[in-house]
Amino acid sequence: MSSVTAVVVGAGHSGLAMSRHLTASSVDHVVLERGEVANSWRTQRWDSLRLLTPNWMTRLPGWAYQGDDPDGYLSAPEVADLVAGYAAASAAPVHAGSTVTAVRPGGEGFEVDTDQGRWNARTVILAAGTTRGVVPAVARRLPGIVSIPALEYRNPDQLPHGGVLVVGASASGMQIADELQRSGRPVTLAVGEHVRVPRTYRGRDILWWLDALGILDERWDEVDDLVRARHLPSLQLVGASRTLDLNALQASGVRLVGRFVGVRDDLAQFSGSLANVVALADLKLGRLLDTIDDRAGGRGERPEPTLVTNATLGISLCSGEIRSVVWATGFRPDFSWVDVPVFDHRGRLLHDGGVTRWPGLYVLGLPMLRRRRSTYIDGARCDTADLALHLADALKEAS
Repeated sequence: MSSVTAVVVGAGHSGLAMSRHLTASSVDHVVLERGEVANSWRTQRWDSLRLLTPNWMTRLPGWAYQGDDPDGYLSAPEVADLVAGYAAASAAPVHAGSTVTAVRPGGEGFEVDTDQGRWNARTVILAAGTTRGVVPAVARRLPGIVSIPALEYRNPDQLPHGGVLVVGASASGMQIADELQRSGRPVTLAVGEHVRVPRTYRGRDILWWLDALGILDERWDEVDDLVRARHLPSLQLVGASRTLDLNALQASGVRLVGRFVGVRDDLAQFSGSLANVVALADLKLGRLLDTIDDRAGGRGERPEPTLVTNATLGISLCSGEIRSVVWATGFRPDFSWVDVPVFDHRGRLLHDGGVTRWPGLYVLGLPMLRRRRSTYIDGARCDTADLALHLADALKEAS
């Protein structure tokens, strides 16, 4: 057994950002990574994906974008290279190819089992990017139809020719539906709750406005409904200078239906509330743009309301109209290897801004961890600074 003060699980941008702070505070630590640095960016992204955030917003502790395209959007391989370069420049103590199989209380704080041996640590930071798609059970029994979660989607050639049902209209579902439609496949998009925003407003990227107005800095302990804030769908954006919304998809030929509610007698069933869902999203968009206008003065040009025609409530899955389904229905972190009592009855990890109820155990990389910007790479810059201070203070008190 090897001993160290801190173990960071995961060598993605969050884990490496925390490592940078630990090094600056002279806290001896290791970063355990099941694959190679930035593993999830290499293995859990589709081929054409680009960051939703512009390059100027790709910031980590001790690092900021210095290239010649600040308003561009990095591809997944470019992000992986960035993170790998950050690890090298930081001289992060990464142990690649070391899969953590269990974290449990023991020794001086925690025992961390890996397929390469055991570590004993006073504190553990969970920064692993391991996720699994949220897919309904019915996906396993669709009649003769290829069915994959968005995490496993790579490109259109992966799917058979013919119609595709994409379930979910957040960032992933919108982008995948757009790509599949461009490939020549007829696409049906099942639309549930979503957050509509334009790519640019009044000459600025929408994320520039959210950053400048302080919206991204709203803290987890300031919001009225934290559970809801942590489960909001991702913004309907694409990593490009164009706006991708439901109107744009319909103009390209994508058919909209309501929220997927299940399968009965080989009939995929959809909610009849599509008109209400898009009206609510448009209303929230209007409030956001009003907030921007109040700060900037005047009034910008508003996007057209979302057009909704009479959407079908059911599609036969035996007619051949739908040959494949992509489930863009969300992602969930996989903490099945954490054997510490920090979970609720639904298996969700309980934490207060990244600090769990078990002393010495921290978590990073979750939506709305400490701020609204926690969802993005940029969020790790602020979140890790806060948690590193908390960790250092806790170590001092315990010594």
